[in-house]
Amino acid sequence: MKIYTRGGDKGKTSIIGKARRFKDDIRIEAYGTVDEAGAYIGLIISELEKRNEDIREHLLSVQQMLWNVGADLAAVPDADYNYRTPENAAAELEPLIDSYREEADQITKFILRGGSRHSAQLHVACTIVRRAERCTVACMRQEGIHLPALKYLNRLSDLLFVMARAVNARENIKDIDYRNSTEVFKNPEKRD
Repeated sequence: MKIYTRGGDKGKTSIIGKARRFKDDIRIEAYGTVDEAGAYIGLIISELEKRNEDIREHLLSVQQMLWNVGADLAAVPDADYNYRTPENAAAELEPLIDSYREEADQITKFILRGGSRHSAQLHVACTIVRRAERCTVACMRQEGIHLPALKYLNRLSDLLFVMARAVNARENIKDIDYRNSTEVFKNPEKRD
């Protein structure tokens, strides 16, 4: 099988349920950004050490689910398609978020993204997922999406954030407060 089809040479690509769309279409941007997030998470996985094996395993599961999310975003609402992202996909991340959050000190202010190399990479992945979420919302506003995919992206950004902080905590690296931040997390139990 050849990897090139020449089908995209005029700036269009196929999606599920319709013939073709321009590659800058918001739906293509949404699932393309999900693909970017998955690729970046793959980079993180390739560099994590043994002491973070639990994070590595969870990230492998995340990569699998991101393929489901991407496929679901590639399907227009009236497509003959069975969605792959389960209704409870976001909820399944919540115990992991709670567990990793417990590893780091509570924060009350915004922090700078960084610390160790792996923590910084997880923070970058978090921001890529947040961009994917914004693109998915834009798509939803135009023509609709499979809502569990959006919920999963929202919860995944939280997971990546707390994983980044847990990695720093495991390496005894303190988060650095954003110096102009007021106290914004008065109830650290709740985040959007």
